[in-house]
Amino acid sequence: MSEQISPTGSARDRVFAAAEKISAERNPTVSSVREAAGVSNADATRYLKAWREESAVAGSRIVATPQPLLDQAARLAGSVWADAVALAAEQHAALEARWVKEGQDKDTELAELVADLDRITNKNTADAAALNAELVAAVSRAQDAEERARQAETAAERSRSDAGTLATDLAAARARADTLQQSHDALLQRITPQADETASKK
Repeated sequence: MSEQISPTGSARDRVFAAAEKISAERNPTVSSVREAAGVSNADATRYLKAWREESAVAGSRIVATPQPLLDQAARLAGSVWADAVALAAEQHAALEARWVKEGQDKDTELAELVADLDRITNKNTADAAALNAELVAAVSRAQDAEERARQAETAAERSRSDAGTLATDLAAARARADTLQQSHDALLQRITPQADETASKK
């Protein structure tokens, strides 16, 4: 149950007071105003209508703001908006500068990475060329060594063949020498007795 308004004052004042108090929490009705103000249903209806009309007029007066105040509010809003725009532009410029700086840093870093990659690639290419040259030289040396070994083997084979031929020739020479020696010895044996006979006849 709503708290009742003090019974002092006119019915109109009590209805207005009750309506003001009830409107703070909810929409006042004839029944709630009548109970709170302690007035008749007719007074509650009539004065609640009057209260609503005055409230509407008061609201209209509030809405109809004086032009100087509107101008001042417009200037204030314009100033606030200008400050907000300037702040936003400043922040945007700072962000853009930071993005540009980060972009430049990334470009620099990328350029350094590309330079490092080029340097490493060139070094690897040079190292590969040097290794390839060493490999070619090693293969050439191996081929030369193989050729010399083959030539040495051929020379050794020729030497063995020559040694065999010489051994055969030597054996043949020895055989001829032995034959000659035997012939010489036989000849000497034939000659020696005739010499002895001749000497004895003298």
